Amino acid sequence: MAENGAFEKRREGVPCWVDAHLSDVEAGKRFYGELFGWTFQDAETEEEAAAGESVRACLDGEPVAALVRKTDGRMPTVWSVYFHTPDAAALTARIRAGGGQVVTPPHPVGDLGSAALAADPDGAVFGLWQPGRRTGFGRRGEPGAFAWAELYTRDTEAANAFYGDLFHDALFGPDASPDFGRARVSDVFPAEMPPHFLVHFLVEDVAAGLATVARLGGRVRVPPFEASYGRVAVVSDGQGASFALLQR
Repeated sequence: MAENGAFEKRREGVPCWVDAHLSDVEAGKRFYGELFGWTFQDAETEEEAAAGESVRACLDGEPVAALVRKTDGRMPTVWSVYFHTPDAAALTARIRAGGGQVVTPPHPVGDLGSAALAADPDGAVFGLWQPGRRTGFGRRGEPGAFAWAELYTRDTEAANAFYGDLFHDALFGPDASPDFGRARVSDVFPAEMPPHFLVHFLVEDVAAGLATVARLGGRVRVPPFEASYGRVAVVSDGQGASFALLQR
């Protein structure tokens, strides 16, 4: 998670961090460094290592993501999104009550904060972060940084009900400006694709981004299409972690 920064107090349910679990972090640094202009800081403390941060990715000196070295080859190679909460224990109780599952119960990460991992009733996995010394993104909503999280699910009405209860103010409250949407899996992916969250990074030009991804050894999973929140293409890095490029 990132150092306390200039962001306003976050509402519960606002995406506040993303990380990628990779077998080869050095290869990930080369790929994402060239694609997004990221620089990297190795974990400097035991707390940072405990938070899973093999390296922290920065944009203009501000943290935007982490690359995590997989400790077990059976773990998926994925990008994950974390949602802000002021009380992870209370939120995980509400997740269970709403039909979701708690994969990893809330646990302290030194004085940085507390983390948890959960799954919604459809099986899509997401993270929770209760901030201590670290709050989340240092930059967001600009080229090279997180801009959107889309949940691909089999039942958007059920997803709206589940997340609307968990994160009502962030999604539907006064002056809400959500960067978290819901869509049917079959709208973009084959129907057999499991429900999942897709992390989106902003780019100035999707076509140029796709050319860079291909040159760096990545793959185009879904060619560019128009969504309500911008022009999107789904890609994966050279290790298979999928994410989206978003042009607005």
